Amino acid sequence: MTDYKATLNLPDTAFPMKAGLPQREPQTLQRWDSIGLYQKLREIGKDRPKFVLHDGPPYANGNIHIGHAVNKILKDMIIRSKTLAGFDAPYVPGWDCHGLPIEHKVEVTHGKNLGGDKTRELCRAYASEQIEGQKSEFIRLGVLGDWSNPYKTMSFPNEAGEIRALAEMVRNGFVFKGLKPVNWCFDCGSALAEAEVEYADKKSPTIDVAFPIADQQALADAFGLSGLEKPASIVIWTTTPWTIPANQALNVHPEFTYALVDVGDRLLVLAEELVESSLARYNLQGSVVATTVGAKLELINFRHPFYDRLSPVYLADYVELGAGTGVVHSAPAYGVDDFVTSKQYGLTNDDIISPVQSNGVYVESLPFFGGQFIFKANQNIVDKLAEVGALMHTEVVSHSYMHCWRHKTPLIYRATAQWFVGMDKPPVEGDTLRERAVKAIEETKFVPAWGQARLHSMIANRPDWCISRQRNWGVPIPFFLDKATGELHPRTVELMEEVAKRVEVEGIEAWFKMDAAELLGDEAANYDKISDTLDVWFDSGTTHWHVLRGSHPMGHESGPRADLYLEGSDQHRGWFHSSLLTGCAIDNHAPYRELLTHGFTVDENGRKMSKSLGNVIAPQKVNDTLGADIMRLWVSATDYSGEMAVSDTILQRSADAYRRIRNTARFLLSNLSGFNPATDLLPADQMIALDRWAVDRALLLQRELEEHYGEYRFWNVYSKVHNFCVQELGGFYLDIIKDRQYTTGANSVARRSCQTALYHISEALVRWIAPILAFTADELWQYLPGERNESVMLNTWYQGLSELPEGVELDRAYWERVMAVKTAVNKEMENQRAAKAIGGNLQAEVTLYSEDALNTDLAKLGNELRFVLITSGATLAPFAQAPADAVVTEVAGLKLKVVKSGGVKCARCWHFRDDVGVNPEHPEICGRCVDNISGAGEVRHYA
Repeated sequence: MTDYKATLNLPDTAFPMKAGLPQREPQTLQRWDSIGLYQKLREIGKDRPKFVLHDGPPYANGNIHIGHAVNKILKDMIIRSKTLAGFDAPYVPGWDCHGLPIEHKVEVTHGKNLGGDKTRELCRAYASEQIEGQKSEFIRLGVLGDWSNPYKTMSFPNEAGEIRALAEMVRNGFVFKGLKPVNWCFDCGSALAEAEVEYADKKSPTIDVAFPIADQQALADAFGLSGLEKPASIVIWTTTPWTIPANQALNVHPEFTYALVDVGDRLLVLAEELVESSLARYNLQGSVVATTVGAKLELINFRHPFYDRLSPVYLADYVELGAGTGVVHSAPAYGVDDFVTSKQYGLTNDDIISPVQSNGVYVESLPFFGGQFIFKANQNIVDKLAEVGALMHTEVVSHSYMHCWRHKTPLIYRATAQWFVGMDKPPVEGDTLRERAVKAIEETKFVPAWGQARLHSMIANRPDWCISRQRNWGVPIPFFLDKATGELHPRTVELMEEVAKRVEVEGIEAWFKMDAAELLGDEAANYDKISDTLDVWFDSGTTHWHVLRGSHPMGHESGPRADLYLEGSDQHRGWFHSSLLTGCAIDNHAPYRELLTHGFTVDENGRKMSKSLGNVIAPQKVNDTLGADIMRLWVSATDYSGEMAVSDTILQRSADAYRRIRNTARFLLSNLSGFNPATDLLPADQMIALDRWAVDRALLLQRELEEHYGEYRFWNVYSKVHNFCVQELGGFYLDIIKDRQYTTGANSVARRSCQTALYHISEALVRWIAPILAFTADELWQYLPGERNESVMLNTWYQGLSELPEGVELDRAYWERVMAVKTAVNKEMENQRAAKAIGGNLQAEVTLYSEDALNTDLAKLGNELRFVLITSGATLAPFAQAPADAVVTEVAGLKLKVVKSGGVKCARCWHFRDDVGVNPEHPEICGRCVDNISGAGEVRHYA
């Protein structure tokens, strides 16, 4: 038997079938570094339009987790796709470096009472160490960026830039000092930002407390009575007994109806709607003596249950009837609403009683409870109320309560003197900050769109922003306060610039070691140099000022507004929020044009990632087992607008999809063996019809993909590329061309046409996958034929794809019909193989019984119809002639019949043909193969 293998154009490529991503990806990273890929991108992009994605800085503490990986991969896919779309898209990664978690870590490791200077030294060293660890993990994900020159909020120029940003806000009139209740954590020993508060269930004692009347006649008058015959009290209900020692008022709703209820030994004032439920709680019987509206109770004095002071009634719209008594006890030092209402009624800062210290312990001078931790004092306060006859009822309830997001411990509102950014404070000129921010939100594009309403509601309802903290490891608020008046120095903005200049050289340490006389001279004796530091959200929230403007070597000069901010959905109350406020305060607009929000990762059952549940997916492990490209493919395939499910099983599915894409790419490469695009590339008008369609189909797909990339719809990119590989290529085109590729002459038009199409598709495909499968695309690029530069990323979307001419006979719709027919034939062949009627497809011959229009279409392929259907024979017949046993298909107007071929199998092309052996010199092959070996070679027109 003659071996005809040498006469075939068998596929051949060195591109490995086995990806070996965990081993190969680190080598690719070394190559990118050795060729200076990021720097080359900046060089080729210098004259392009700029696209700036500003990196929201992760906190420099601990290894990265799967959420970090999602965030950085999404950013990298955007940067890469924008680069391929012809933009200069720099990526300057950043880190958030100051703040309590690092300071706390240093205290745990080295002990407390280190002193400010030593604490800052150790914090800076710890943050640097953490950054290096996280940096290597981000790079391992294939994220392209200026890793040798990132921005860090603790770098001296950044710290100075933050002080300058604060100075701008002071200049514009947004910063003020005030006594207000702020979220306070005893473990942090500091105020917290809104974004640092989370809610969890907490058990608390509820109490109903009777406050005795101080002015009986005033109360009688309010209820339209001539006098009161019994002692009277107003009853409050609260879940915070520890606030009772700080009570200074009582709140009622001006429009609610209140009842004076006779319960035997005394009269009680309760909201009319809650009389029945309250008396049931107290196990009392009673009758309503009179009613009145809340407004008539205004400023009537009651007495504190156990301290010698009055509690006047203040009117407040926030009083509700959902539970309790309809009367709210007011401790203005420990409630925002209480504070605001009390101030409206004339209480000054000096009047407000605030007995709780920063560690949660009452001051020693507080009668009965001095020196006690407030939550432990709850029971003692309940006992004291019972002792004086003021306790009407108590029980323990479980309710949602605010907790510190770091320590997971309960918080309180605590009035302290802090520095604030005023939301409604009239600035030097223009709109208030709230008005500016709301307008800026309306001008910003949100992906997904629901983010706009979410951020809008947060801004519309948020209180003033407390920006001061009482910590060592933070950017200072470099203010000097007049010792006599407490006012800021009149040259504050000018002095802040002098401080910034020193910080730019020496870091924040310059402020803390500075003597006031260095800047104030003889005035220093009259001023206090404050030691407060800035909220860490101010650090990251002002990076648009000192990074985007390029005011230091680590920035990039793109102006004060980025094209895109991208972070997790929690950043509506975090970085998006603080950046918006500082941007509007400084520049009167948001520092971003578009906000993209992604969801959190959960397991395949929708549960939050947790070490205790054992469902944590570590990106480091995925890199070491499957490879970063598998994780990147999973990110691309997932709709990030909601929760993002990930598990070993889900990642394995991504690995399966990856293999399909890789195998398709490998097939393309292997069939480009011996192809030199410089000499072998055919012009479109010389290509065979099917090849022209394949290139046209790739062009249409590329247009869709460019649109999806532009809209950040990566899951659409993934699904369409994957489907293209599986369906149009794997299920149709590549299957059909194998015969022509392998059996026709090596340099024939039939083969070169096919290779031209494969080359164009390969050039396009490698770019399509480059933003997602960063490592694989780079590897594939190295194996493509022809002269090329060092990386696929140094190029733009492929421009070599050609469109089918308008009016061409075998147009897009035509090939869609042919694909449908082929699918129907394939389905019946599977049935025949299952029934053992035939072996492979080439052992079959098919007769197609079709309606006139379809028959005419299929006839256009002539003898090449069998190559499209991958059968040894294909015959057309009128639909009406279909025998009774013909198979009805899903294609309208088509029936078919598959039979086993009566021909002999060709040893070279494996088709079953009647002319096998006709040529005595080649007794084992068909006439077509003889012609391809020693004759002029077959001519193909269509397939």
